[in-house]
Amino acid sequence: MPPAKKRKTAAATAVPVEAEANAKATTNPSSQSPEPTSTENNNESEQPQTTEAAADASQTNTAATANQAQDRMARFRALQARAKQSSDHNLAEATKESQRLASDPSALTAIHRKRDVAAHKLLKAETEEAGDDFERKRAWDWTAEESERWDKRVKKRAAARDNNAFQDYRGESNKVYKRQLQNLAPDMERYERDKMAAIEKAAASGGLDIVETEDGELIAVDKDGSFYSTADSTNFIDNKPEKAAVDRLVNDLKKAEENRLKKRKERMAENGDDGDVTYINEKNKQFNQKLNRFYNKYTAEIRDSFERGTMI
Repeated sequence: MPPAKKRKTAAATAVPVEAEANAKATTNPSSQSPEPTSTENNNESEQPQTTEAAADASQTNTAATANQAQDRMARFRALQARAKQSSDHNLAEATKESQRLASDPSALTAIHRKRDVAAHKLLKAETEEAGDDFERKRAWDWTAEESERWDKRVKKRAAARDNNAFQDYRGESNKVYKRQLQNLAPDMERYERDKMAAIEKAAASGGLDIVETEDGELIAVDKDGSFYSTADSTNFIDNKPEKAAVDRLVNDLKKAEENRLKKRKERMAENGDDGDVTYINEKNKQFNQKLNRFYNKYTAEIRDSFERGTMI
């Protein structure tokens, strides 16, 4: 019995087809490169656009970085200028402070007084050489009222110098009272207002009589002493001063007390008994006094700052 014929399957058929394709590819090499698809074409067209966008972004970042650097440099320059200005100002103030501490106010006052005296003598000598009257020429710069006030002031100061000896407590109290009156500024408007109110009140109560003098002038005479007070009058207890007047009186009392304590402290400091014991024996006390004589004018402000608690 003859053998059965073999049937061709799909796998067997595919092998000759693949072999034939390979043979064609070998004989025609140009057929191996496939044609580019649409996706590859799009990628090739987008690649230049992406490169340009990256370049633009890089330029933008570079410009932003440059602007930030310029801003920082400008702020740095401004801070440098401000620091230099502050340093110069501090140096100038320190120089002024050192000059102020190095200069003695009393010595400056004496120098200015000597300068004024020298200028006065020079002007007097030049005027006399020219044959003019110095006092008459100097009086041209002043009015008659100013000259009279000046003469009165000079006479008053001369009398005060002559009356510098201690006589009694009443005289000393009178001198203190007059000195206090020099700084007193009376309120004349309020005085006139209170005066007219007291006159009207006295006239309403019948305490004033209108009297005509020989010259025909009408004056008001106080019968019960309600306005023109006497030694026996007690109506002043009803007077109520203003708050400003009370505050002024309190400030004057405080100022007088501060001056008294300051002078007392200065007297004690001159004797070396200023209250603070800064020595261990008599020789150390003398040494401290010598240091104070030489260096107190330089360290006074520092010590005051320590006492006030404002020293840093």
